[in-house]
Amino acid sequence: MPTVSIGRRVQDPLAELVKIDPKHIGIGTYQHDVSAGALKAALDGVVQECVSFVGVDINICSEMLMRHVAGLNVGRARNIVEWREQNGPFKNREQLKLVKGMGPKTYQQCAGFIRINPQTLNRYTLSCIYRDVNLHRHNCIGQKWFQGAFVRTSTQHAPAVPEKPAAKRGKGKAGITVPTSLNPLDQTCIHPESYHVAQRFLSIVGGTVDHIGSTGLQQRVENRLKMSSMEELAQSVDTIPETLKLIIDGLTQPPGFDIRQNFGQADFKRGVVSMSDLRVGAVLTGRVDNTALFGAFVDIGVGRSGLIHKSNITPDKLPVSQRRRSLALGPGERVEVRVLNVDVQRGRIGLDLIRVLQ
Repeated sequence: MPTVSIGRRVQDPLAELVKIDPKHIGIGTYQHDVSAGALKAALDGVVQECVSFVGVDINICSEMLMRHVAGLNVGRARNIVEWREQNGPFKNREQLKLVKGMGPKTYQQCAGFIRINPQTLNRYTLSCIYRDVNLHRHNCIGQKWFQGAFVRTSTQHAPAVPEKPAAKRGKGKAGITVPTSLNPLDQTCIHPESYHVAQRFLSIVGGTVDHIGSTGLQQRVENRLKMSSMEELAQSVDTIPETLKLIIDGLTQPPGFDIRQNFGQADFKRGVVSMSDLRVGAVLTGRVDNTALFGAFVDIGVGRSGLIHKSNITPDKLPVSQRRRSLALGPGERVEVRVLNVDVQRGRIGLDLIRVLQ
C-alpha cells in the first residue's frame, strides 16, 4: 500500500495530500504555539483554495477531494459519488442540480471549479462497451470467440434472459429537467453564469465552442486583442475586464489543461541523490521547504533539507522586492545554494544562499 500511495502522489499530489491533515505535513516550527481552532480554519481555507484553483474532474475525483471544493461538504460530496455510481458519469455541469442537497446557492459556488473532461467520458464509455461484450460472450450459447469476432457453430438458440428489474435510483431530485448533452464549456474554468458572455466573445472573434483550446482560436483572440483593448472588448460583451480575462484563459487553454503544469520545478543536480553524494563547495538548486526565525530549510533532492542560516541570507543576495520582507525567503521559492558542510551521522546540511531564482 505505501508503494501505491507514493505512485498516486506522483500522478496527482493534490488528490493524495488532501487525505492528510495539513498540520501533519510540517507547516512550521511554531504551529503548536497558535490557537488550534484558528490554525485549522486557516489551513482548511488554504486547502480549499488550492483545490478550487486547480479544479476537479467530477467523474474521477474522490469523495475526499470533493469535500474541499468551495460550496461542498462531506454530505454533498457523498451524494455526488452515490449519484455517479447509480446513474453513470456526469455529462455536463447542469446534472449536478439533480444531486440531493445541491441547491442553487451551492451550485453557484462549486460549478466553476468542477470540470467535465470528455476524455474521461470516452474512457468510461469504452469500459462499458468492453464490459457488455464480455457479458455477451459468456451468455451466448453455441458461439465461440475467435480473433475478436463471434462465429456461430450451431443453430441452438440461447434461452430468453429475464428482464432485469429497474435499478434503484440514487439520491436525486424529481421534477428537475436538465440537458444530457455535452457542453464543451464545461471542461473550462469558465463559470456557467458567464457562458453567454463567452458565446458573445466567440462570435466577435469568429470562433465556436468546438474550437476551444485550438491554435486557430488562440490566433483569432490574439489578433482581436491587437485591434481592441481589453476594456473595449469587455464593454462590447457586457462584462468587466477581469471576467473577460478569465473567459479568454478558459477558451484558449488546451483541453485537459492543468495550471500546475506551469509551475516551475527545482532542477536537482544529476548524480546527487543522497547526503553521501554531497561535497563541500558544490553549487546546487533547490526549493525552500520551510522557514524559521533562524533561517530557511531547502530541499536539494537528497532526502534531507539543508539549512540556510539567517546570517547567510543577506540583502545583496535577494531581489530588490524581497529586501524589506521580515522573512526574506518563503516556502516554494527556487534558490541557488552552495554546500558549506555535511554531517551524515546527524543528518544535517549547511548551505549558503547564492541567489534567488526567478
